[in-house]
Parts: sequence; structure tokens; C-alpha cells
Amino acid sequence: MNWIKKTLKIGEKIKKLLKTRPTKQDIENSDWTSCCKGPVLKKDLEDNLWTCQLCGKHHRINCKQRFDIFFGKNNYQILNTPIPMDDPLDWNDSKPYKQRLKEARKKTNQETAVQIAKGRINNIEVTVGAINFDFIGGSVGAAEGEAIIYGIQHAIDNKTPFIFFPCGGGQRMFESPIALSQMTRTTLAINELKKNKLPYIVCFTDPTAGGITASFAMLGDISLSEPGALIAFAGKRVIQATVKEDLPENFQTSEYLLKCGFVDLIVERKDLNQKIGLLLSILLKQNSDISLKSDESSTTIKEIREAS
Repeated sequence: MNWIKKTLKIGEKIKKLLKTRPTKQDIENSDWTSCCKGPVLKKDLEDNLWTCQLCGKHHRINCKQRFDIFFGKNNYQILNTPIPMDDPLDWNDSKPYKQRLKEARKKTNQETAVQIAKGRINNIEVTVGAINFDFIGGSVGAAEGEAIIYGIQHAIDNKTPFIFFPCGGGQRMFESPIALSQMTRTTLAINELKKNKLPYIVCFTDPTAGGITASFAMLGDISLSEPGALIAFAGKRVIQATVKEDLPENFQTSEYLLKCGFVDLIVERKDLNQKIGLLLSILLKQNSDISLKSDESSTTIKEIREAS
């Protein structure tokens, strides 16, 4: 057998191997995932709040899992947030944006990457928002901006603290300037929350980057983070190429940002309920004379919506 035939035979074997490899969907539907020591049962992770017992890695979780851990199962209500028109720019690249939205909704069982819930922590009524990274990378578009603003308005109207768990790569490129405008809109809405002297607590989760970091995620009165979370604006390689210097190994991790003063405290997932409940008890006692005029704040939030 000459080398040409041998090469063709090897090629056929490689093709057969590739055909038998699990697809992305097979991996997602599997009972297993990977961590520090290799394969680990998802059930074992779930029993430990999706945190590895060996290395302590906090795996990414969706909004419902976040609320289940934070409030306790069935101890909260998910609010219906406004959903603006899909794909106002009629975006097409390798596939239509509407198709991407359809697939993301089917995959996550969410209408948008952001979900808002209300419940009680330490007997204090709170409004809580979270982002699901599995919904187009947790990117923020018009629907996500509306959800965040709706959650803030709900907090103002009901005089509750607002707690947010950001996650995602930034603004959604399929919506271009519409997505970028959400940075301004959410920032203005957070300002209204602060004018009403309501606590705004942010807990960074992995990963939080881009326009999310550059807007509402960095405006918390208190900034917490889960261990090992990536928190950044531009990527590490981009910054390194710009400054022409080697950066620390743990650059842009929550531990590094704690050292630099951008994060106030790193809290393990299992302790978030207790820590945030304690913080709110202290903050609300100091601001026990809060008085709100809901009609005025509603008008301001309405103006933010109309201006965009």
C-alpha cells in the first residue's frame, strides 16, 4: 500500500471519529460537566449550589437557579417585564437575529436575558434582577434594558432595595446603537433609584464585562462579588497590547478588583442571602425616614423611556 492510500485511510478514520463525537447539544443535555478534576455530575454540583466541592469554582447559573438559591424555592415571584419589538434593524449575518432570539428563548425558557423577581430577605421586601449568560452571552439589548428599568421602577414604587446580579459580555451587537443606548438609560434609572434613597447592591458574577461593567453594574452603593468572577471592560490581551506591559496573572478577577478597591467584599454563593440581608438591615435602619413620591419618580422613568 503506497502513502496516498494510507493517507486516505487515515482521513476516513478521522471522519468516522468526528461523526461519533458528541455535539454541543449532547454536551448541554448530558448529566455531566467538567471542572478541576475532570467530569463531575451536574446533580452533585446542584446539591452544592453549583459550586465545586474541590476547587470552590462557582459555576454559571441561570436566573431561576439564582432566585431559588437567593430566596429559597417558591419564595419569590418573577415579574413580567416589557418586551419591545424583536429585531428593529432587521439584522442578518450568518443567520437572522430573529432566529437567534428564537433559539435563545427555547434554550433558556426565558423571553429575555434579564429577569426580575420580588421576594423577602431577612424579612425585608426586595426587588432582584439577574442575567442569564446562556441567553446570547447575557448581552444587553432593548428588552434587557426595559427589564432593568422596569425592575428599578418597581423598586421605587414599592420602596424596596434593588439588588442585581450582573453577568454577560456587554451590549448586544445585533441591535447596534439601540443596545448601546441601554447603557445611558439604565444609568439614568439607577440615578432615580438613588435620588429616592433606596439601597442598590450589586453582586458581580462570572463573567461581567463590556458595556454591562461600564454602566449599571459599577454603580452599586455596595459592590459584592462571587469568588473568581471575571470583571472587566476590555479584554486582558487588548489592555496588555495597549500598555505594553505584563499584567498580573489574576488581573480582572474579583480578588484583584477587591485589592484595587473596585469590589467591597467577596462572598461565597451560600452566604449571599445572609450577607445581603445583614447589609440591608443596616442600610434601612440608617434610612428609616425614607419618604417617596411614586408619581414623581414614575414620571421621570417614563421620560427616560420616551427619550430613547
